[in-house]
Amino acid sequence: MTKRNVSDSKGQGILNLPNVLTFSRVVLAIVLVVLLEERSSRGNIQAVFVFMTASLTDFYDGYFARTKGIVSNFGKIMDPIADKILLLSALGALAHIGMFAWWIFAVIAIREVLVTASRLMRMRQGQVLAAERAGKIKTVSQIIAVSSILLYMVFQQPEPSSQGFYNIQRIWLILNGFLMLAAVILTVYSGIDYFRNKK
Repeated sequence: MTKRNVSDSKGQGILNLPNVLTFSRVVLAIVLVVLLEERSSRGNIQAVFVFMTASLTDFYDGYFARTKGIVSNFGKIMDPIADKILLLSALGALAHIGMFAWWIFAVIAIREVLVTASRLMRMRQGQVLAAERAGKIKTVSQIIAVSSILLYMVFQQPEPSSQGFYNIQRIWLILNGFLMLAAVILTVYSGIDYFRNKK
């Protein structure tokens, strides 16, 4: 498989559409944290839309970069970093409001910091590494887990009006636990895979 290497200059500089979408994830991450810290029904609903929008930019920045031929080294570096900022912001805020244990956030954060530090060191050495398959799967698993938790917060009722709804909430809460556990396992595995392949 031939690697596609398009320079920043050919990609019309830093301010092209894919990179603008990448930057928007960082801005939306800040908005998301503010909304979650409101701890209100309105804030939770808005947080769902903000997170979904930010997650879609992750797909479209790569799509436009490939289809319009403006893949750049800057984009290859910033795209995974913007993903990490968005997801760590969401996970940190959710841990802070008690949706899951802090150790889950800590494990994911340590992996992300170590991999990002490694990428930046390699960038200083002239190597630009695009995200690998395991890393992309990890990101998708985190997005699914966060999305499920955010939706749970929107529909959660402290005092369910019926036993049926109470049972649904319990099942949904258990599902969220499994999704977060899967995200942690995939996060750790992708980190091990990254360092094993970069030796």
